[in-house]
Amino acid sequence: MSAVLPESEFHPAPPGTGEHEAHICAVLVERGRLKETDLARARRLHEESGGSLVALLTRLGLASERDVAEAIATVLDLPLKSSKDAPESPPENIQLPLRFLKQHHVVPIAEGENTVELLVADPQEDYPVQAVGLATGRTVQVAVALRSEIDDLIERYYGQGRSALGTIVESLSEDGSRGEDDVEHLRDLASEAPVIRLVNIIIQRAVEGRASDIHIEPFENRLKVRYRIDGVLHEVESPPASSTAAVISRVKIMAKLNIAERRLPQDGRIMLRVQGKELDLRVSTVPTAHGESVVMRILDRESVVFDFKKLGFTDHFLPRFLKVLELPHGIMLVTGPTGSGKTTTLYTALSQLNTPDVKIITVEDPVEYQIEGINQIQAKAQIGLDFAQALRSIVRQDPDVIMIGEMRDLETAKIAIQSALTGHLVLSTLHTNSAAGGVTRLLDMGVDDYLLASTVNGILAQRLVRRLDAEHAQAYTPSPEVIQQYQLERYCEGRTPQLYRPMPSALTPTGYFGRTTIMEFLTMTEPLRRLIMQHADELKLQAQAQADGMRTMFEDGVAKSLDGLTTIEEVLRVTQES
Repeated sequence: MSAVLPESEFHPAPPGTGEHEAHICAVLVERGRLKETDLARARRLHEESGGSLVALLTRLGLASERDVAEAIATVLDLPLKSSKDAPESPPENIQLPLRFLKQHHVVPIAEGENTVELLVADPQEDYPVQAVGLATGRTVQVAVALRSEIDDLIERYYGQGRSALGTIVESLSEDGSRGEDDVEHLRDLASEAPVIRLVNIIIQRAVEGRASDIHIEPFENRLKVRYRIDGVLHEVESPPASSTAAVISRVKIMAKLNIAERRLPQDGRIMLRVQGKELDLRVSTVPTAHGESVVMRILDRESVVFDFKKLGFTDHFLPRFLKVLELPHGIMLVTGPTGSGKTTTLYTALSQLNTPDVKIITVEDPVEYQIEGINQIQAKAQIGLDFAQALRSIVRQDPDVIMIGEMRDLETAKIAIQSALTGHLVLSTLHTNSAAGGVTRLLDMGVDDYLLASTVNGILAQRLVRRLDAEHAQAYTPSPEVIQQYQLERYCEGRTPQLYRPMPSALTPTGYFGRTTIMEFLTMTEPLRRLIMQHADELKLQAQAQADGMRTMFEDGVAKSLDGLTTIEEVLRVTQES
């Protein structure tokens, strides 16, 4: 027998009781998800407008939907569920008016003989839950979910299968694919409310999903949107191909780029506030066969913590690293491929050195994070201010510590070495796959071996691996073959080796949450200096460094996988060991 709620029983949602709101807000502040100043501002607005203070926080963008949902679930001791956990179709015997579901942001997802499971955005409102209970004659089991996910689920179950993104797309003007060579037409398209909402929701969902990059890629018959989350790309729901020109033009306008120029690459920045976070988006466009491909790197200034322990430095590495960092002069290099966390490690090192009696100057392209007390120079190659040119001026500024964003050429390397010889501590990065590879790269560049041997103090090589969600990771005993293959017993000091595997949950669909670093640290010793003077190859340098006590990146990764920080598969993925 189906249960129907009569249209006549609709009531406006009652204002928030406020009984639990103070506790929810306190949890958000305690977790660092809401600023005290933002909460005070929301309270002032709430006094004027009434309603739910918690709902106002998300409406104003002061806190993210996910953070608020987590806090509500914690305070009210309710389960938090994702729409991905919901079945493909709604419960057969539950029929509730669509207007009621949309108005109160609730949706039934399962039924039992005497129960109905209801996803609710704001469980503080009693009326919707009571109404569903009366209409169905069953006990309502409440679970918290994100409002946007509930709305998408309602559309999937009872509408035309469109998501919030699809609804916005439907309202786009029909001539979105025409007039792509008409700059004014493009500007008009990009200024339409649906396009603005479309781009905003793409950015908002990226922030909600903890993405580090947004990729918007046009192809012949589709526009692909992908998010890089914890270092891995995931394709998400995308706008239709007809909206390509409007969407890309909107991003370019936000980044203050020239929308008429589509033949050359362009770079820009967008500063905006999303879900209560101050974000800095680095925007890069390149022309492709089917239009401009756009990548937005999301820099969340508030979430970056310059702390060695949180970066993944263990007690095995940190004392040796700090010892080299505290040397008054010489060069310390951080190496790894693009996106391996080199710059964050350098910023953390600079934060350690940043005291009132030390002058620090950096030259970067671009300046990613601004640190008080450090003089940061933005390189601009188009006006002749490259790394080498900036370095010549820096040494006349009487610095104690110099940081160079990247050693790209022989000229930059020579000036850096000269600076180290004249009593400066120089920090920089290189693109190499191992610590020993940093030495051979500089030799290949043309740096004199005797200068290299006398100035380089240490080389850190690193990679980022996905960190396991500690609450849901599952421990298991590896097979004897795996134990033998990776020599796991030598890390376990007599105990049985235990590895971990990711277990998906509502908050972490992949079972991973965030990333950590695996690394190897080569410190310069006399045997290594002799090998450098002999121009020894990378394998010999690596063997000598290990003989001198260096733990390799793979060994560090295995140790961290045995500690439950990551998985052995992640370590193999980034180190390519077999």
